[in-house]
Amino acid sequence: MELGMIGLGRMGGNMAERLAAGGHRVVGFDPVADARARASAHTATVQSPAELAGELRAPRVLWLMVPAGNPVDDAISTLEAHLAAGDTLVDGGNSFYRDTQRRAHALAERGIDLVDVGTSGGIGGRENGYCMMVGGAPQAVERLRPLLRTLAPAADRGWAHLGPSGAGHFVKMVHNGIEYGLMQAYAEGFALMERKGEFSFDLQAIAETWREGSVIRSWLLDLTASALRDNPGLENIAPYVPDSGEGRWTVAEAIALDVPAPVITLALLERLRSRERNSYADRLLAALRHAFGGHAVRTHT
Repeated sequence: MELGMIGLGRMGGNMAERLAAGGHRVVGFDPVADARARASAHTATVQSPAELAGELRAPRVLWLMVPAGNPVDDAISTLEAHLAAGDTLVDGGNSFYRDTQRRAHALAERGIDLVDVGTSGGIGGRENGYCMMVGGAPQAVERLRPLLRTLAPAADRGWAHLGPSGAGHFVKMVHNGIEYGLMQAYAEGFALMERKGEFSFDLQAIAETWREGSVIRSWLLDLTASALRDNPGLENIAPYVPDSGEGRWTVAEAIALDVPAPVITLALLERLRSRERNSYADRLLAALRHAFGGHAVRTHT
């Protein structure tokens, strides 16, 4: 099977390589010349979206691996003039599911299918396969089956068609919200052990021990062990944790649906807190403690 890949960054480039290794013809485009150069070893690359569409036989499959939000709309807008009824667009990024529904409706009016594929697997997916959460019309998803089977950890595992357009991105949103909570729990537990100087814990040894047979073993724990092995003191890593939107969307949906989600919500708030180098709220707390109890206030030097 052949397809066009738009977005040959780390994730898209790795997916293109896995697809090419699986016998599919991949034609790729990325606006960054270095990304095109890296992908050229295993993927035919072109210089523009128009050239990409022209390289594929109709009906075409074009897979987007670009950041959520305006970049997806921009990519679709650029491609639309070169697409025709029967073509399929795949959004493999982390788009907000309502945006996916809007885009799918607009494209359907032209006879173009949009399939949302929430993709998890990170940089290890090239070797281990990707977990894919798929939304879209049944006939469009069925057309993609050879690609999904190649990208997945196994042909019959690690991917599922979960419903109409938007369903895949909704499930990926919840997946990432859960990820926030898991990461926060690991971080807090290891911070607690790091602070317990009485025992001089070897945190990397603890992570390695937990990886075997423990009820809390996971790929995230594998990554924790690796990070602690390479940099036990986490030197030169700033305590600043970004978020890419999925946690916020998950919390907003939980509120809208009256579903309590305190762990995911607090994990998101902790990420926001990590960015406050001189927290106004904390300074106000210190001032209040001084005001009602006479507690000492530390000052900046």
